[in-house]
Amino acid sequence: MSAVNDTKLRSVVFLLTGIPGQEYLHLWISIPFCFIYVISILGNSNILFIIKTDPSLHEPMYIFLSMLAITDFGLLISTIPTIQGIFLFNSREISLDACFTQLFFIHSLAKIESSMLLLMAFDRFIAICNPLRYAAILTTPRIAKMGLVFVLRGVAVALPFPILLKRFQYCRANVLSHSYCLHQDIMKLACSDIRVNYVYGLFTTLFTFGLDSLLIFLSYMMILKTVLSIASHAECLRALNTCVSHLCAVLLFYTPNIEIGLSVIHRFGNSSSHLLQFVLGYFYLLVPPLMNPIVYSVKSKHLRARIIRSCQRPD
Repeated sequence: MSAVNDTKLRSVVFLLTGIPGQEYLHLWISIPFCFIYVISILGNSNILFIIKTDPSLHEPMYIFLSMLAITDFGLLISTIPTIQGIFLFNSREISLDACFTQLFFIHSLAKIESSMLLLMAFDRFIAICNPLRYAAILTTPRIAKMGLVFVLRGVAVALPFPILLKRFQYCRANVLSHSYCLHQDIMKLACSDIRVNYVYGLFTTLFTFGLDSLLIFLSYMMILKTVLSIASHAECLRALNTCVSHLCAVLLFYTPNIEIGLSVIHRFGNSSSHLLQFVLGYFYLLVPPLMNPIVYSVKSKHLRARIIRSCQRPD
């Protein structure tokens, strides 16, 4: 009996959704999507290459930026096959194992990116509130350990998602709401009790995004308190200016957050919220990887100068 159930489970095929009602425009829609993907991959690759090859950028702030770029790179790679497959080739089918693999990478990388933003907030907090001990606190081995801990946290928290989903039988309509697989989207298709998935999904959201965003907020409250105590107006502005890039990255990530916003919409939304689901989903997956390299390249003088030099032809 278990063998029959396992065969039935493995034969399940989910149907991904592009933009409902706009199928005739999918080929044209694929053009800006391709453009965004190419620019995002080139931008993050350029950031990684420049930081790796320039010893003057081997500082904590740029090491954390390279970690963020790697995470953005992973999110892009994990979503390109299904999103572009739908828009370019109308390839909507995805097997159970492929879907579970994709959702694991999307959820784990999203949690890792949240952790990277927290580490970058910690970097700004130490740089402004305790500058004399900055180099002593943020040593390269310590940075590597913190990064490894948060990567393991993201993987450990996301790993139960496919395991929990694989226990279910899927007897309802197999049409997903997005061009990629999400835990909160797939669990609604199960004909089993999903309370464990619901509670665990809520727990992981609070444990990762909720905790990280709270700590980022507290970091900036302490940064603001320190900055406001600076007598010189110019020094105050200079200190705040070093945080602008990170604040932009935080806003880009948390405003349309795929875990918080989409979880609420999936659980409590109705048919009128479908358009908001698509907008939030695509904005979250595509805009931060596109904008993070641009924001940091514009705001960081050292990084901008290095990029300009790399683009100039030698005489």
